[in-house]
Amino acid sequence: MENEDEKYMRRCIQLARNGLCGAPPNPMVGAVVVHEGRIIGEGYHARCGQAHAEVNAIRSVRRPELLPEATLYVSLEPCAHYGKTPPCADLILEKGIRRIVIGCQDPFPKVDGRGIGKLRQAGREVVVGVLEEECRKLIQRFITFHTCRRPFITLKWAQSADGYIDCRRKEGESPARLSSACTQMLVHKQRAEHAAILVGTDTARLDNPRLNVRAWAGPQPVRVVIDCHHRLPAGLHLFEDNLPTLTYETRDLSVLLADLYHRGLQSLLVEGGARLLQSFLDAGLWDEIVVEEAPVCLKDGVEAPVIPSHWPCQSERHFGHEFKRWQREDSMIKTMF
Repeated sequence: MENEDEKYMRRCIQLARNGLCGAPPNPMVGAVVVHEGRIIGEGYHARCGQAHAEVNAIRSVRRPELLPEATLYVSLEPCAHYGKTPPCADLILEKGIRRIVIGCQDPFPKVDGRGIGKLRQAGREVVVGVLEEECRKLIQRFITFHTCRRPFITLKWAQSADGYIDCRRKEGESPARLSSACTQMLVHKQRAEHAAILVGTDTARLDNPRLNVRAWAGPQPVRVVIDCHHRLPAGLHLFEDNLPTLTYETRDLSVLLADLYHRGLQSLLVEGGARLLQSFLDAGLWDEIVVEEAPVCLKDGVEAPVIPSHWPCQSERHFGHEFKRWQREDSMIKTMF
């Protein structure tokens, strides 16, 4: 059974997830202010460059005179440096909050314990590590980006029940439709949650995808395509509108990922095709895999990428389709602290 600190930290985690599309490249953070067993304020980091979770939570308190007797819960260590906003640790001290409960320490070099130290040096009671693993998982993309110096990588594809991602076809022929109208919304939701989206030459040429967000509300990812031999015609949807598209003439994934890192793109969704997806798998360059399995059989076609059977998988059903998810067991999130 959860204790009081865990109960309110779980609420911080719930709030933080609201910033999934807006907070990056900053981490998702949630905060709650509690006075005598009652939540009197809460907030989350909604958008990069705007107020942090602690600020929004404190501002939402209608009776600020209660703050010195309240406890502030926050999923990530408050910042102690000047960035796009002033230090949250200074605001906490200014408002006289005496007890601060923190989910996990911030791995960002400009913070990394400095916020905790500043609060403790001022004589405040600081508790660190409540639901720590869950709070670290919340900022997995942020941690991967800053420790591995590459985007957080999600591999995603749809396949038939008998293991094919497409029928065999020629240029101009329609691809097999494995996602339904309802599951297509989940695909677009996933696109909105990533900073960039990548496909290979054949997928861009044969499918002529737009790679944008249409069936969901959210930001548009930067589109990325590999075209080593300049085979992509200028009339593709990827080049028709004003959305940014990056074209790379290399198959060296480390070069591509290094450039995306230097561009500040924190997360990458790889949508296909099969050869490109398999190259990421073979190189061990992935953090998450999401496979939509449709209740149809193609009997022949382009085989789906091969995922080792010993990797643990979680499965759930949405709109009659099975969604399988793999997450790396050796993720940096579990080893960096």
